[in-house]
Amino acid sequence: MTDRKTLKIRTPSAEDAAPALKRKGRGWEISEKRLDALHERARDMRRHSSEAHKVLAERFAKANLGRYTFKRHAVVGSAIVDFNCHHLGMAIDIDEEGEDEAIARRRDKSLEAVGVRVMHIKAADVLENIDDVLARITAGMRMRIADKKEAARAHREANPNQHYSRPNRKKADNAQDR
Repeated sequence: MTDRKTLKIRTPSAEDAAPALKRKGRGWEISEKRLDALHERARDMRRHSSEAHKVLAERFAKANLGRYTFKRHAVVGSAIVDFNCHHLGMAIDIDEEGEDEAIARRRDKSLEAVGVRVMHIKAADVLENIDDVLARITAGMRMRIADKKEAARAHREANPNQHYSRPNRKKADNAQDR
């Protein structure tokens, strides 16, 4: 006769342990110390904003953009962007005089790698032609919304067995009224 094999449960080792959850940084590989320094720097940038930042922030505050809101001097990964819309995955960078272009290109490349599109606007354009700047931003938002819808449609076609249905709230509300 042959020997029967039995199922054995092995004890988990240190290598098999699940990685610790990252409390901060939303999954980015950033140390706590570095992330705290980034948030402190962004807070300082909000306190001492340039005139172009103030003008654009005021226009964003007055605009009714629905769920597409722009946060000023937001920390995205290991970078600080001038304005960020999390829902769209879109960042706006106001190009000031005397900024280091090499650092800006490296930041933009790392943000593009994770799906955040960066739009560059000159500070002089914000101060002189704010309406044209807002038209460019709106066009960029429309393009980004269309890209997101196209990606969602492609995902649904590639995964036909996944269903993301929501309950019909109107029927539920009518049942409670009776």
